[in-house]
Amino acid sequence: MWRWIRRLLLLLFVLLVAGGVAMVRLDRPAAEVEKRWGGPPSKFVEVDGMRVHVRDRGAGPALVLLHGSNSSLFTWEGWARELAGERRVIAMDLPGHGFTGPDPRDRYATRDMADFVDRVVAALGVDRFSLAGNSMGGHIAAAYALAHPDKVERLILVDAAGLPREEPPPFVFQLASWPIAGRLFGILTPRFIVAANVRAVYGEPAKVTDELIDRYYDLLLREGNRRATRIRLSRTDELDASRLRDLKMPVLILWGERDRWILPKYGERYRDAIPGARLVVFPGLGHVPMEEDPVATAAAVRDFLGR
Repeated sequence: MWRWIRRLLLLLFVLLVAGGVAMVRLDRPAAEVEKRWGGPPSKFVEVDGMRVHVRDRGAGPALVLLHGSNSSLFTWEGWARELAGERRVIAMDLPGHGFTGPDPRDRYATRDMADFVDRVVAALGVDRFSLAGNSMGGHIAAAYALAHPDKVERLILVDAAGLPREEPPPFVFQLASWPIAGRLFGILTPRFIVAANVRAVYGEPAKVTDELIDRYYDLLLREGNRRATRIRLSRTDELDASRLRDLKMPVLILWGERDRWILPKYGERYRDAIPGARLVVFPGLGHVPMEEDPVATAAAVRDFLGR
């Protein structure tokens, strides 16, 4: 009997090892990922030793866009189509994301990211602009506006992170931040996990296409990005909500009604903390409303910027 138990345990061990090996995904070379998803209007600017991926379109007053965690500038493509006819729309891949890849000095705190944004806009010759950010990018945008109120004409927070949470973060973020699991995350990243999380940030998961999942997946596997994710998520970083009252520029807050990652109540808290802020909630949309429905969300932005 014990012989059969040992054989069964050995078989289970072999199956577990085989399953783990099957999920191993090596980093993909930057050039390979850029070849698949790059091309015009993508370009690169040198900033502080980094080759920063930006898309800079249109003319007129500038609107700078900051994406969320494990996303990229491609999340703003819909807004660029809707708004570049009347504004200069600038999107960038933040450090540890997209084509930009990791910061060689591992600077991923919100303050570091805000400093990075300041260096990028300076390199592009932009000294005053409206600023929008989604999720992590919203946290960075708020921090940037507090640090550089003279440069930000108007601020747009889209399902923004940064406020103290009463709920735990999404499980995938918890997993990546754990010491051992986070290191495994750097090599064990099956596509189905990415697919599940992309669908989770949409109010209507059926809108998520295979091509969209492939892009998120390839950009995550771009060399260095998973390691950067682990380092970034291992450091907690929140806004001092009491400082939000110091924001004097006009502020628009956009939120997806079905956001399960950062609940709509945090949109209300941002609105209540920022004098004069306006909150617009979009029925049926999730955590990335500007990606899920760029037409409706950009219309609210156009109205706000045109006032």
